[in-house]
Amino acid sequence: DNVLHPMGWDAFGLPAEQYAIQTGTHPRETTAKNIDHFREQIKRIGFAIDWSREIDTTDPKYYRWTQWIFLQLFKKGLAYVDKRPVWWCPALGAVLANEEVVNGRSERGNHPVERRSLRQWVLRITAYAERLLSDLSLVDWPDSTKRMQAAWIGRSEGAEVTFDLPDFPGEQLTVFTTRPDTLYGATYMVLAPEHPLVGKITSATQKDAIAEYQRRTAAKSDLDRTDLAKEKTGVFTGAYALNLVNGQRIPVWIADYVLLSYGTGAIMAVPAHDERDHAFAKTFDLPIVEVVRPKDGSPEAENYKAGDLFDGQGVLVNSGEYTGMDSEAAKEKIIEKLAAENRGKTAVNYKLRDWLFSRQRYWGEPIPVLWVEKAAYDRAAAQKDSPVARLLPAEPVSFTEDGRTLYALPVPKQLLPLKLPETENFKPAGMGESPLAALTDWVDVWLNTQTGETRPHSEAKPEGDDWASAHRETNTMPQWAGSCWYYLRYCDPTNDTAPIAPDVERYWKSPDIYIGGAEHAVLHLLYARFWHKVLFDIGVVSNPEPFCRLFHQGIILGEDGSKMSKSLGNVINPDEVIDAYGADSFRLYEMFMGPLQDMKPWSTKGIEGLHRFLRRLWRELVDENGKPSAKFTAAKNSPEINRLLNQTIKKVTQDIDGLHFNTAISQLMILLNALQKETACTRETALDTIRLLAPFAPHICEEFWEIYGEKPSVSKAPWPMCDETLLESQDVTIAVQINGKLRGELLVSKTASADEVGTLAKALERVVANMEGKQIVKEIYVPGKIYNIVVR
Repeated sequence: DNVLHPMGWDAFGLPAEQYAIQTGTHPRETTAKNIDHFREQIKRIGFAIDWSREIDTTDPKYYRWTQWIFLQLFKKGLAYVDKRPVWWCPALGAVLANEEVVNGRSERGNHPVERRSLRQWVLRITAYAERLLSDLSLVDWPDSTKRMQAAWIGRSEGAEVTFDLPDFPGEQLTVFTTRPDTLYGATYMVLAPEHPLVGKITSATQKDAIAEYQRRTAAKSDLDRTDLAKEKTGVFTGAYALNLVNGQRIPVWIADYVLLSYGTGAIMAVPAHDERDHAFAKTFDLPIVEVVRPKDGSPEAENYKAGDLFDGQGVLVNSGEYTGMDSEAAKEKIIEKLAAENRGKTAVNYKLRDWLFSRQRYWGEPIPVLWVEKAAYDRAAAQKDSPVARLLPAEPVSFTEDGRTLYALPVPKQLLPLKLPETENFKPAGMGESPLAALTDWVDVWLNTQTGETRPHSEAKPEGDDWASAHRETNTMPQWAGSCWYYLRYCDPTNDTAPIAPDVERYWKSPDIYIGGAEHAVLHLLYARFWHKVLFDIGVVSNPEPFCRLFHQGIILGEDGSKMSKSLGNVINPDEVIDAYGADSFRLYEMFMGPLQDMKPWSTKGIEGLHRFLRRLWRELVDENGKPSAKFTAAKNSPEINRLLNQTIKKVTQDIDGLHFNTAISQLMILLNALQKETACTRETALDTIRLLAPFAPHICEEFWEIYGEKPSVSKAPWPMCDETLLESQDVTIAVQINGKLRGELLVSKTASADEVGTLAKALERVVANMEGKQIVKEIYVPGKIYNIVVR
């Protein structure tokens, strides 16, 4: 098969930009320098990389197509702008993703962070939630990773139920619940602190307490808010809702454990049957009404007593006409009745939230969008066949701030890439704005609303009605953008008309195997699947999933057993290891340390052992004059070596296919030990050994190959084939008996005749002793098992 094994550099992001701020060196320079260093290290290690397919996400020729894919999302209505709470780090001058914040501080630099609402580009990944979930059945991935993605997507079936707010005519509260069967147990309502109803229904006496609670909540992450172990907090709004099944007035609270982004941002609290609701009710002394009990005879019923928290399925109690009904059946009946009364409907919700796609940084892909007034937008939209209009979504993307509404117009394909402007100042421009915002000569332009052409604002406005004042988007894309689709560009890295040509895509399709860290399970891997499905929908790719098979490699720790870190001084520099032991020893040791998926500590003693193995193999295959060892000139091997050699061919072949590199190397060590005990072997035995080792230690094996006079490279040689007939021993052990009693054993060929076995049997010392003075009456031979001598 043709195997594609390329290399790419995912090189946009915060670290390079922060280094630029600290040193004044352009991130392009440091990125290029780092890439050159990494490339040299990889070449020294001897990876079989096709360097003609090398890509770099910071290359305008690459990010031209990242921008083009963004425009396809924009056109399909999957990209929009919204004001969102984000983590802002004043010290870094940057917005950080949730995963870049640890215990309220930045992962990089350990600086304090704060929550701030900023204008953000958002990708509507939720539109693909169901497909992202159901299509996990199409891929060969670890079950644990599938479960993580399924949990992150968080599909839940239930109902949306609408409650009246009796003190506020015309206002209603809609909640999502997975347990409509527990409606009779709803004793209070909870809104997310950001819910738009909060300001409308809060009583005058509660306004200050509500405002203070909202302020405190704004500084928390969603993870902090939903932590089961945390103390429950909340504030009563002063308003009441009407429980539609029993007519009771129930208080409406706000609490941070309810998120505006999940469901409707409001819940009906059923404290007898939900852990969080139960803890909240206990904290604030709210009623707890039991409405579901375990079924009689069920395991849950054994130790259950009234008043216990029970969140399972069972039988309804205290539930009016539904009392005594199975809870699952009751769900359906209650939803049917609510739907008939226009008070509810079946609904599916997801925990997955839309993807925050903006970064207020310089070192990222420019977002190919310009902002204009409505009149200019309308002129662009009116020319249906213009390059700009063809990329417009069905609904305009707009944003209102300070009473002014601006509309987004795309940069057409023929004007891509939109390159980053040159600057020496990489610091953020202000309160949450990208450094690009300060580059007014780049930001403020005259825009032709039909062709997408621009002229600097410093020039006079060009003539014609199609020209309008515009300013460029100053946010940049996150580092995830370029890594969402790089695997496709490897197949067609120099194509300047498309991200990948259709015939090339049909040939290579999706990667057959993807090896990557488990830490990407719900980030990069989910984002890449989303982008791939969009590309599938518009006909760029022919498979609905990007990665057929997934394998998670483990982490190599420092010698102290801790994760390698410069601050701990336990980082292993591959250059130093290669200088001391050679690249092949380095490669062999990394593969020999243990199963690929395991976490394991580095050991200098361990690499010394692999270095000795290679030296022993050299002495075995090559004589003191640098010529092939005379040992490997025999006409044939011993049966034992033939058998072991074929066992090794089979095992190494299977182990490579299964990514069990450590056991493949162990088998090669066993073969070497056996070869050292032999006096003569065939030349083919040496060549097979070299070919089997070559994927693991290519440099020394190329030397062996040349010494043995073989051409061309060993990497071009056919892989050894296992002779299955030689896997089993050609000898058998025969039990030798006298009058049915065991007196000895023989190791003989399977083809040995009865006469040959008899001669050998009667020569055994214990047989001779037991036959002395006796007469042989009969000899019985069961081939391959027993030789019995009857005497008297």
